Amino acid sequence: MRQTQLFTKTRKEAPADEMAKNAQLLIRAGYVHKEMAGAYDLLPLGFRVVDNIKKIIREEMNALGGQEFIMTGIQSKDVWTSTDRWSDDIVDIWFKSELHAGGQVGFGWSHEEPITEMIKNHISSFRDLPIYVYQFQTKLRNELRAKSGLMRGREFVMKDMYSYSTDAEQHEKFYQKTIDAYKKVFDRLGVGEDTFVTFAAGGAFTEFSHEFQTICEAGEDIIYINREKNIAINEEVLNEKTLKDLNISREELEQVKTAEVGNIFNFGTEKCEKMGLYFKNEKGETIPVHLGSYGIGITRMIGVIAEKFSDEKGLVWPESVAPFQIHVLVLGEDEIVIAQAEKLYGQLTKRNIEVLFDDRKGVSPGEKFSDADLLGIPYRVVVSAKTVQQESVEIKKRTSADSELVSYDEFIARFTV
Repeated sequence: MRQTQLFTKTRKEAPADEMAKNAQLLIRAGYVHKEMAGAYDLLPLGFRVVDNIKKIIREEMNALGGQEFIMTGIQSKDVWTSTDRWSDDIVDIWFKSELHAGGQVGFGWSHEEPITEMIKNHISSFRDLPIYVYQFQTKLRNELRAKSGLMRGREFVMKDMYSYSTDAEQHEKFYQKTIDAYKKVFDRLGVGEDTFVTFAAGGAFTEFSHEFQTICEAGEDIIYINREKNIAINEEVLNEKTLKDLNISREELEQVKTAEVGNIFNFGTEKCEKMGLYFKNEKGETIPVHLGSYGIGITRMIGVIAEKFSDEKGLVWPESVAPFQIHVLVLGEDEIVIAQAEKLYGQLTKRNIEVLFDDRKGVSPGEKFSDADLLGIPYRVVVSAKTVQQESVEIKKRTSADSELVSYDEFIARFTV
């Protein structure tokens, strides 16, 4: 993409009412636009980051046997009353509306009930199971707090997957496989070392759950970890019984601040019993299906990455999620320099390398450098009168303070798979 064609512009200051570091940087760099507290538009650069995160997750969910689909965000009251979760006393984050034709609808904060209702049309025998389905869906939650930028939104994108199994053993095998798949996802997103599978309460979902918590000073959770034993416990369930069950003492645990980036729930057969999702086993007996639910916050992940991978100059994207791999800057308006930059840009794009080309005229080198740092693309490549004279380009990694001159051929070879 040419920067002259990118409609978004960088800004020196974030909106005065935006307190979260992640949102300040993402707004200033033109990745998102704030509509209101807890609601952000994804602009072209932000959309590309989301797309890269989705790609990683999609690959790992498909490897588990997941089938991607998408449900409507408008939800029937009747489906949720069967499990009592339409009640505001049980789920206090609903957005609801009255229909002109009469009746109420809800706007999806989660999808266990609607998907289970849909699945009833496709399950009758043990031969129909297991089923693993997932979607990338916009969720709407009437959060009381929406002051952490993209890390806590009233509207956000989530990957939610649901497993339907014949029995507890089949469910547990998939549950553990999902934990392993999630670890791969967070490794690929660049936060694996700081992300812990955490024992937690289930909230409006189940009694207990497993969360995936990433160490982050801007996070809203407190967990207690033991790195050596790979144990993590959410503060809300830290008690003598939990410590005994996990065979660990309080003194062995380190307190850290974290952001929840994923969670998984085991519903057992309770929800399917309430909703009437049964199947006939090999003996011809009618028994309920086992349900599991598995979520990853996509837009929340952008906020966490922006918090963790940034410095005083701006964003520092991991290569796996960056909107572009290379940011080519042309300095000056000499025709020979511009021609060489255009040539290199063309060579890279022909090799399917993602490039943002700063071809803007009338913009000072200092401003271009400042914008490049703010945007946080992994590699900055400068073409100038000096580099053209030496038949080279100047390469600087965003995470490095130093740059190097390399020949044109070496530059192309370095970024060609």
